[in-house]
Amino acid sequence: MEPETASSHLLPDECSIPKKDSNTLNQQFEEKVRPCIDLIDSLRSLGVEKDLALPAIAVIGDQSSGKSSVLEALSGVALPRGSGIVTRCPLELKMKRLKEGQEWFAKITYQDTVKDIDDPSDVERLIREAQDDMAGIGVGISNDLISLEISSPDVPDLTLIDLPGIARVAVKGQPENIGEQIKRLIRQFITKQETINLIVVPCNVDIATTEALKMAQEVDPEGERTLGILTKPDLVDRGTEDTVVEIVHNEVIRLKKGYMIVKCRGQQEILEKLSLSEAIEREEAFFQAHPYFSTLLNEGYATIPNLAEKLTLELVNHIERSLPHLEEQIEAKLAETYAELEKYGEGPPTDNAEKILFLIDKVTEFTQDIINLTTGEELKNGEKLNLFSSLRTEFADWKSHLDLSGEKFNKKIMDEVCGYEIKYRGRELPGFINYKTFEVLVKDQLRKLEEPAVKKIKTVTGKKKKSSYFFLVTFYIQGKIETIKQGKESTAESMVRTQFKMELIVYTQDSTYSNSLTNVKDQENGSMVRKDMLFSTNSNATLQEMKWHIRSYYHIASQRLADQIPLVICYQILQESATQLRREMLQMLQEKENVEYLLKEEIDIGSKRATLLGRIKRLTEARSYLVAF
Repeated sequence: MEPETASSHLLPDECSIPKKDSNTLNQQFEEKVRPCIDLIDSLRSLGVEKDLALPAIAVIGDQSSGKSSVLEALSGVALPRGSGIVTRCPLELKMKRLKEGQEWFAKITYQDTVKDIDDPSDVERLIREAQDDMAGIGVGISNDLISLEISSPDVPDLTLIDLPGIARVAVKGQPENIGEQIKRLIRQFITKQETINLIVVPCNVDIATTEALKMAQEVDPEGERTLGILTKPDLVDRGTEDTVVEIVHNEVIRLKKGYMIVKCRGQQEILEKLSLSEAIEREEAFFQAHPYFSTLLNEGYATIPNLAEKLTLELVNHIERSLPHLEEQIEAKLAETYAELEKYGEGPPTDNAEKILFLIDKVTEFTQDIINLTTGEELKNGEKLNLFSSLRTEFADWKSHLDLSGEKFNKKIMDEVCGYEIKYRGRELPGFINYKTFEVLVKDQLRKLEEPAVKKIKTVTGKKKKSSYFFLVTFYIQGKIETIKQGKESTAESMVRTQFKMELIVYTQDSTYSNSLTNVKDQENGSMVRKDMLFSTNSNATLQEMKWHIRSYYHIASQRLADQIPLVICYQILQESATQLRREMLQMLQEKENVEYLLKEEIDIGSKRATLLGRIKRLTEARSYLVAF
């Protein structure tokens, strides 16, 4: 069986590389090439890649792999060369094919800088200057993108992203972890499923040991979106030519998109100032005359022109497959951004008259939401804040504390009653209840609950909810809220302590106590047993009776406290605080000289809103591009 070729499973028949000497795309496909690539370039220029991944071809390779030579051959311009790390920033290389007779033109864009280029010989210098501006003069790297747009009749319609060469060892002036920095930068691009990974590997090294291929396999283990380029075929060791042919035929390390092989200008040819067009001619002559590699040329796997067509076809097909998903991503991101922006509200207006009206509206909404928050109603600003869900948890915790305290109390009642009987029992006969013993035990137990009740107030007031009216929550307003909170917390604590002072009176309605006592006795004993116990005259009967009375009263008192403490919190901490805050906020509106101060936003809030608005703007424009495509 013949080995499967690299292109036989890639492209539909109508998109296969035409077998023509001119190596040009068929006209039908060529007509849709530029619009597809222009669409993605336009989206990238909008900055959409900050929000979601766009289809792209990322070029990676180990240092000295011949990566720059390949890009030079494709673009027709000299790029920065040298030892060590030469590409120090991601370089977006946008090539636009012009009609014959149109003049060469280029443009470089980075950060806020845009420079037109009229002379191809200026490209290398301008890229170096851009890298120095962005990554600093020296050998550092930057994640920021440099965009180089080249328009010429001699370039393919293609966009590539050139990434720094993978360094193994730091050189003088570089941080020790420069290799890992570069790998992190490369992974930001090649990990995205929307990226075709173009791996550049010299023919004279073992392809399996190259770092670039290892990184590609980590993020694309099946080779679904990886394409290999073999360079420097003139440096192949004698006797290893068959291995190179097998690699290109996809028989060694299989990649879904296969391999291509090219021969670019060598260092000597650069020194001799061999033009790129002459280099293309020499490249074809080299493959035609080579005893092993000529077959690769005939099969369309060799030379820069064939590589240009292959990459163009791959990119366009990749873009077309990605567009439906891209539209879904944009719609989802827009919805998410609008929802996030709603939390920040609109920023304050610039007109003075509008500022006052704006502040009145927002203060009114703010105070109404404060009231709604304390009564468990829906907020006007749309936020889903349920204060009572957390309060209910705290109140349930308080009730659990009372119940647990009662259980512990019940377990030691018998011992404590015995102790008090010995110490306080007077002339009464066995079987009669000593009220003083009963009262002392009950009071001691209730005193133990006072501090936990006060602590629960502080726990509740310590829970903070961030307001969505960010412009209002200045230090001024936060100060008022804090002052009100402290005052109401102090009042609530006073009310709770008063409640416990009243609890020490030891009182409840007769009917309430009788019902509670009966229920306690019924729970512990059957009716006949209870009757026997009531008329028993031994000491045990007294202790048991005392236990029933104490349990009955503690049940009543704990029920009161279980409700009373939450009621104090709801009234003082919530309702009274909200009422006072609303009163002070409305009073604040009378102080017109404070309008500017009150409307001043925190820096990060205004910045975040601006970021969200910027994202909405570019995503909306991106959506319009896709609709028009």
